[in-house]
Parts: sequence; C-alpha cells; structure tokens
Amino acid sequence: MRADARKNHDHLLAVAGAAVTEQGVDVSLRDIARRAGVGLATLLRHFPTREALLDALLRTSFAELTAKADELETSSSPENALVSWLRDCVGWTTEYRGVTVLMAAAIEDTDSALHASCVTLRAAGARLLARAQAAGAARTDIDGADLFALIAMLAWSGDQPSLAPRADHLFEIVADAILTSSSGH
Repeated sequence: MRADARKNHDHLLAVAGAAVTEQGVDVSLRDIARRAGVGLATLLRHFPTREALLDALLRTSFAELTAKADELETSSSPENALVSWLRDCVGWTTEYRGVTVLMAAAIEDTDSALHASCVTLRAAGARLLARAQAAGAARTDIDGADLFALIAMLAWSGDQPSLAPRADHLFEIVADAILTSSSGH
C-alpha cells in the first residue's frame, strides 16, 4: 500500500475507533466518513462493508488478547492465567458497545469478515481453559465455545446501565463457577 493510502487507511481506522467507542458498532458509516473528512465512497473503497471495517478495527485487539493468552500460558498458574485472560477479554469488549453481538454471530458464520479473528480468540481461551482443566483447576464440563459465550454474557451485562454497577461482582461469580477451587482472584 502506498504511503498516502496507508495514512488514509490509518486515519479512517482511528476515526472509526473513536466513533464506535462513542456510539457502538451500529454507528453510521456515513457519519464515520464525515468525521474523517472523506466521502462515503472513499470509506467504502478502504472497507467495503461494516464488518470489514470492524475486522480491521478489532484485529489488533484480537491479536493482543491472543498474545496475552500465549504469555499467560507460560508465566502464570493455569487458574490465574485463565481468570486474568477472561477478565482482560471482558474488559476489552466493553470498549466497543455491541461488539459481543457481532462476535457471537461471526463465530458461527464462516463468511463473516470477523470469523477468523473470533475463532483465533476462542482457540486462545480454549487453550487456557484446557490447561486449567488438566491441572484440575477448572470444571471439565465446559469448553472454549462455552467460555466464549460467557465472555459475551459478561460483556453484555456490563453494557447494561442497570447491571453495570454489578459487573465486577458478576464476573467473580462466573469465574468462581468455572474454577474448581476458589482462589480469591
């Protein structure tokens, strides 16, 4: 990509990130283009669909969460690694309102631009869960798909104004339910 095209691409992503943070994933593409000082056609040349834009926006975060799982896998106890990563994932999902709905749909839709990133993220969590299960620290009747669903559920509850004050408490309850022994995390 040419330097000027890369600069425009990065500018559009920065503006889109701010817009999605403020208004959620359903923000108008026209509004993003207007904020970026370009026409809608220019935005669509870079990102032909909303999902393509969101995939580009979220890919870095997904990669960071996946790398965090890799790091925790070798630097923390299985139980602490799982809970720490789960907390990071839930915390990240609150940055972009509505992203969990898209992620839950994309994980099942192989044609979705977000599918591969979601599958990679789910696999990272599944590895941490399997490690904790092998160590006897986590229930064996859940899998990576369940963990991914729990992240979505916890993120959704944190996104609800009436439930947001209870989000940390609910996280602790769910984490304790996943673990086979309470660790006071």
